[in-house]
Amino acid sequence: MIDFWPLIGIGIITIGFMLRLNTLLVILIAGVVTGLISHLQIVEILSILGASFTKNRYMSLFILILPMIGLLEHYGLKERAEILISSMKNASVSKVTFAYLLLRKVTNAMGLSLGGHPSMVRPLIAPMTEAAAVASNPAITEKQRLRVRAFAAVSENFGNFFSQLIFIGSGGLLLIKGVLDEAGYAMELDDMYVWAIPTALSSLVIFFIFSKIEQKKATSVSKVAEESEC
Repeated sequence: MIDFWPLIGIGIITIGFMLRLNTLLVILIAGVVTGLISHLQIVEILSILGASFTKNRYMSLFILILPMIGLLEHYGLKERAEILISSMKNASVSKVTFAYLLLRKVTNAMGLSLGGHPSMVRPLIAPMTEAAAVASNPAITEKQRLRVRAFAAVSENFGNFFSQLIFIGSGGLLLIKGVLDEAGYAMELDDMYVWAIPTALSSLVIFFIFSKIEQKKATSVSKVAEESEC
């Protein structure tokens, strides 16, 4: 008979997230409980947790970005980005987001990381996109502002997720190769990364269409206002 008790950690994590408890604490408790259910000694559990943290310690580097971004925002990074876009006559929601999408894909293909949402979208791209929307539509509503900010985040998702495997040394590509090798399918990285290019190009076309639709939604109120004034 299969022993399902070691899976209790999944239930603890699910309940913890539902109750919006501290994420790190919930995961730690789930790991300890799972270890005890699996008849491991507390020393073994702590050893496994310590080894996992050591192997994946680079994952916590994003914490160092947060104080830096906060300091830049304190000294007016967001306001400067808005002023820059406001001074550009032809700036629009679609142009700003699509330009960032292209930049993200190019840097991904070169193996460079811009930091994503915390270091680029929130302090720079979202304010720039919002400023472009305000320039096109001074009567923009709060709901439209939030939608524009969300669309700025979408440009990051499209730019990163659908192009990260273009770089031959990306972690995702190496992971796929490792899984295929273990399954008995020999694949070379030179052949694998090529198949990520069609996906990246397709995401460009799809996002371009969505950006045009979003641009119309961002300027719809101003057109209605102009018609009512006439």
